[in-house]
Parts: sequence; C-alpha cells; structure tokens
Amino acid sequence: MTTTSEHLKQPQSFLSRKYLIISVALSIATMGGVIYWTYTPGVLEHLAPKRLPGLVLALVVSLLRVWFSAAKIRFLSDRKLNWMASIRVVLAWDFTSAVTPSTIGGAPMATYAMTKEGLKLGDSGAIILYGVLLDQIWFAMAIPILLFAGIFYEVVPAEIGLVGDVSMGLLYFGLLSYASVLAYGVLVNPAAIKKVVKFVFKLPLLRRMGDKIEEEAENLEEYAHRLRKKPFSFLVKAFFLSTMSWLARIALPTIVVLSLLPAPEVLSFLRSLAMNLAFLVVPTPGGSGGVEGLFVLFQGPLIAREGFVGLAVFLWRIISYYISIGLGIMATTWYVNQQVAEIKTQN
Repeated sequence: MTTTSEHLKQPQSFLSRKYLIISVALSIATMGGVIYWTYTPGVLEHLAPKRLPGLVLALVVSLLRVWFSAAKIRFLSDRKLNWMASIRVVLAWDFTSAVTPSTIGGAPMATYAMTKEGLKLGDSGAIILYGVLLDQIWFAMAIPILLFAGIFYEVVPAEIGLVGDVSMGLLYFGLLSYASVLAYGVLVNPAAIKKVVKFVFKLPLLRRMGDKIEEEAENLEEYAHRLRKKPFSFLVKAFFLSTMSWLARIALPTIVVLSLLPAPEVLSFLRSLAMNLAFLVVPTPGGSGGVEGLFVLFQGPLIAREGFVGLAVFLWRIISYYISIGLGIMATTWYVNQQVAEIKTQN
C-alpha cells in the first residue's frame, strides 16, 4: 500500500482510463438515445438565427465559471497561487471530477495540484475543505429558495412523480445536514475535524497512513483556526466568488435552451438549480448518463419543440463537459510533465 506522500507523487493515480471511457461512452450513448427518440425531420429549419449568438454567451459564461472558481482558490490561498496556477488547479479539478465517480471526485487531484504549485499539503487540504464548506453554505441557502419558489412555480416536474419528490426531499435534507456538520467543524470547532480524520485513519486498511495523516490533520486544524481569525469580510468575499461560480454553472442550461427557442426563463433557471443539486448524487463517472437524463426531465418539458430536446442536451454537454475534458487534459498533462521533469532531475 502506498503512503500519502508516495501517492502525491503520482498524478496518474488520480485518473483512470476505464473511468474516462465509461464516462464518455455513457454520455454519448445517452445523448444518442435522446436525439433518436426526440428527433423530428426538418426540425433544424425552425432554428432562429437571431438566437444562436446565445451559444457564444453560453461559452463565455462557462469560461467565467472557471475564472470565478480560480479566483476563489487564489483568494483562499492568500494569493500564494498566481492566476495561471489557480486556473490550472481548477481545470485539473474539473477534469478529474468529470471522469471519476462522485464518491471520488476531483478533490484529491486538486490537492495534489496545489502542492505542485508550491503549497503545503495541509494548506491545500484545508483550502479544499473550506471551498467545500462554501459550496455547502450556498446549497443550504439555495434549498429554501427552491422550496419557496415551489409555491409559485412547478420547480420539480410533475413527471418526476412521488418517488422523485421524496428523493428530492431526502437530498435537500442530506445537503442541509452535511452543511451544518461541516460548518460546525470548520467555523466553530476545528478540533472536531482532526478527531474525525484521526478516527477514520485508525481503521485497519488505512492505519499504515495514520502517522502522515495525523501530521496533516494538525496542519488542517491550524489552518481552520487561522480562518476563524480572519474578518467576516473574508468569508463574505470567498462566498461571493463561490456563488458567482455556481450561478454561472446554473445559468448555462437556461442560456442553451433560450439559444434555441423561447422558454419561461425564471422556471428554467429554478429547474436548473434543482437539477444541479440532483447531479451531486449521480454515482456514474462525471455523472454521465444521469445528468443528461435529468436535463431532459427538468428542461425538456419547457422546450416547445420536442425535436430540439436532443440538440439542447448535445450543445449543453459540449460546452459544460467536453470542453472541460479537453482543457482539463491539458492542465493535467502539465502536472504529469512537471513530475517527469522532477524525476529526471533527481536521477
């Protein structure tokens, strides 16, 4: 079994060709199925040229999401990371998230990337933890908005049925509970995080990494204490950057839909928010297969011409997923090349 320090010397260990193939294959298969079942001959004749520039706006918004995410990482590092380093970290994080199951995610790769950019492992892990906390706070604020909006709009489609309603309710409850526990650990009692980490790494399969992890848990607690000493404005600015990143992500499906046909803008945005929360529990690598299905379920009924549903899914995934994979491969390859150069230098 590799130690933590050895694991961090292997960027390839965070990736899997199998997961990449499965993720892309599921995405292509699902999009192909949607296009097959919804395509109507001659549907492209109904495209309105005046709406198509919206696709350029969608691409700009997707890039803005990356920029805001990089700004958040740079801000949380106290600007120890420069802009290019922060963008590389985000791109590598996005790529790994896109090709690994949600239970793994891109956090290990992001932690590795930040250590290669010059941060200590403990600081890198703490930044990831604080970033996750900001996301959870945002989710916790978004859920009441969705519940209130549900009084006036059909946020959860009727097609989802009772099982879907119950599932969404459980998801909301789970996110709120997780946000509460994480906020307590980071903002109120950092020592609790260290105790949990140390307990987990006393388990038989993880015990060999215990000494290294205990050292990093100390760093994690120290960083959490430093965060608690920062002014409230620090949390506000970090939360603003996190919020802007999420708003860009959520606006993307709505912009794509409106680039093809008129649709109820507010309802589309609210449904995009709800389905992005649902994305969090899709177990497949990168959510592939599941996220396309959720897009059809939440946004499909708002698209007046059924023949455009498949096209909307295709354009949305190209902008939100395939471009991220391409840019992420470039960023991850940069880290691999850096590691290779370091090995050659050592030899």
